[in-house]
Amino acid sequence: MEEEKFDLEAFVENEVKSVQVVDLHTHLFPPEHDELFLWGIDELLNYHYIVSEFFMVASSDVTSQAFFAEYTEEKRSDLIWTTLFVLRTPVSEACQGVIRVLSRLGLEKHLKDDTLDSIRAWFHERQKDPREYAKTIFELAGIKYVVMTNIPFVEEEARYWENQVNFDKTLFKSALRVDQLLTADWETFAKVVFKIEDFNKFQKMVVEGYLSKSELLEKILDYLECWARKIDALYLFASTPAKFEYEENAETPSQDMKFNLPRASELIDKVLIPLARKLNLPIGLKVGACRGVNPDLAPCNGGDGVEVVDTKFLQSLCRKFADVKFLVTFLARSNQHEACVLSNKFRNCHLYGCWWFCNNPSIIEEITNMRIEMLGTAFTAQHSDARVIDQLIYKWDHSRNIIGKCLIKRYKELQKVGYFVSKNQIQRDVQLLFGGSFEEFMAK
Repeated sequence: MEEEKFDLEAFVENEVKSVQVVDLHTHLFPPEHDELFLWGIDELLNYHYIVSEFFMVASSDVTSQAFFAEYTEEKRSDLIWTTLFVLRTPVSEACQGVIRVLSRLGLEKHLKDDTLDSIRAWFHERQKDPREYAKTIFELAGIKYVVMTNIPFVEEEARYWENQVNFDKTLFKSALRVDQLLTADWETFAKVVFKIEDFNKFQKMVVEGYLSKSELLEKILDYLECWARKIDALYLFASTPAKFEYEENAETPSQDMKFNLPRASELIDKVLIPLARKLNLPIGLKVGACRGVNPDLAPCNGGDGVEVVDTKFLQSLCRKFADVKFLVTFLARSNQHEACVLSNKFRNCHLYGCWWFCNNPSIIEEITNMRIEMLGTAFTAQHSDARVIDQLIYKWDHSRNIIGKCLIKRYKELQKVGYFVSKNQIQRDVQLLFGGSFEEFMAK
């Protein structure tokens, strides 16, 4: 059969540019969730990537205390714009992201303005219809749907679900965040699940036998199942704490309950895994964040660092719970090769995205090349991790370009030995890397 002739690079670039993306992990909320729906220039500039960069070069007169507690959001934005975009060239990925967003929204003529007045006025006009603005962003970014990260233990979030606020669930899908299981956060469980504000009172009830271990675990399981059903969760999700370890067969003897409540490993065995099995939901894990490295940046969620992790806990989970699916991304660049090997060995482990400190063009390219070489198309190339809806534009613009180059490189290697990919094959591969592999994995 005669091979179809076409411009390989141009076709791949067009397919990658036009594919509708499944963004499987974000921190976004729909417009109907009011103040939780973040958008616009002030939110972009007050994002923790930008704030952290600002403090690297800010005058020593600007203390974190004053910046977060005394300055208005607009004053912080003005100071950041002057410091990083006027007095310096916005060459970092985070700053270029802001420039890319403004450019794609048609604000090119204001990219070198000394003040934010004109840009802010443009966004103010869009405030009249946030739903329409969200739709515009989805169209510009080429998004099929995003998956939110919904925390049932946070009242500011939970009330919208409890009040059954309607929103477009075809665009905004949900994942249930359960970090408290992996940190064994019994104070939160006491307050939210058992409705006991005084943790000392809660502990006393456990010690005195008013709450048995089985009752504790069963009630948490029931609570999370209720929430998973309420939000129609696509998967369960948690970010592992620093130095996280999983102890196989870890169980707190009943006679020791007066000294120790069940630890994280037992909560995994007795709550998280049974919940995943009962609802047939994957467990999403983000691995490698080291929380609170710089507490001064905590108000903007920017104080966290990165650690190289021991992946033995993931090996244990995948091996022990072979019937449970795990969606996994690692924060440390140093863990990426080991992660590929794990995904190659365990069919219930699906790698996704280039998270946070790895979400830079040079590292995305390195990781994507390695994953294609080791996993073919059996992974999800990227997720945005966006907190501000406008960020969908630049994060996906930048990633599409890089992922396309990685595919072109592999196709040219095939051509050298006489294997010529077809247009249909390219379309299939692009679909897989931008969400199709995720949806296949979910359907297993």
